[in-house]
Amino acid sequence: MAHDVSVIGLYILDILGRPVDRIPEGGNVEFIDEIRLTVAGTAGGTVVDLAKLGLNCLAVGAVGDDEKADFVLSTLQRFGVDTAEMQRIPGVPTSATILNIRRNGERPALHVRGASGHFEIAAEALDRVTAAPIVHLGGTGLLDRLDGEPSRVLLEAAKAKDRIVTFDLLGASEKTLSLIRPLFPYIDYFMPSVEEAMLISGRKTAEDAALFFCDLGVKHCVFTLGGDGVYFMDPDRKTVKLPAFEIDVVDTTGCGDAFNAGFITGLHHKMDTETSLKFAQASAALVATGLGSDAGITSFEGTQAFMRTARVKAN
Repeated sequence: MAHDVSVIGLYILDILGRPVDRIPEGGNVEFIDEIRLTVAGTAGGTVVDLAKLGLNCLAVGAVGDDEKADFVLSTLQRFGVDTAEMQRIPGVPTSATILNIRRNGERPALHVRGASGHFEIAAEALDRVTAAPIVHLGGTGLLDRLDGEPSRVLLEAAKAKDRIVTFDLLGASEKTLSLIRPLFPYIDYFMPSVEEAMLISGRKTAEDAALFFCDLGVKHCVFTLGGDGVYFMDPDRKTVKLPAFEIDVVDTTGCGDAFNAGFITGLHHKMDTETSLKFAQASAALVATGLGSDAGITSFEGTQAFMRTARVKAN
């Protein structure tokens, strides 16, 4: 089967509960309304949403050899994702996070690094994992063995085949720039949050951060602004800023991953820039209406309908 997109990087099992008002003392119990298990991560959350939006996806990442891995792989397969390039690494756990979702939207987390830190792509697999017309790398910063030069080799191989490369990261700090700067010439769409973009660049506005990255070789900057919408800059330094949709927020876990999935779907369907951004915003908004990184999105058509009918926030 030909794939529409190859989604490479961080795959995590999320265990989420809401609403968590406090952690009970000692061995006591607090009752909450909902607990869910989801496939998440800057690659995992994105690939599930892409599959729900109708794209044929190849998952490229790693899990451990444990019960969490069984859940991750079976869930991906249930959504129709090709897991042939998912590695099971013995002796390490599957990357996983326990998320306590507070009523105010805060998400204190407990995380096990696990298999994603042991994931690498062999030279003989490069052709397979870059065969799709769109290649997404998500999770740089937490991919110990893939970060740095191996990622540069991967993205260079993708661009040698004229693939569209989209890119997101995790755990940004002042040290991130040296890690990702060699990747910039191969990135078509750089899609961090605006907070990450400003932290990495040292700039204090979305525009200045976008100019910084474009000057270093990134072709398009797509910064999520949380409840304030999205900021976009193209190679000619033309910009678009769109407001977010008006929704009742339940949980923002995975909203950035859903945005990425929506934007990649727009690229796949050759939507114009503004429509792709709106579709990405709609995908993120839908995820925020439920618990977990795959909540809210049901289909391409359903997301289109939401995009056309939902109210946007006033500027």
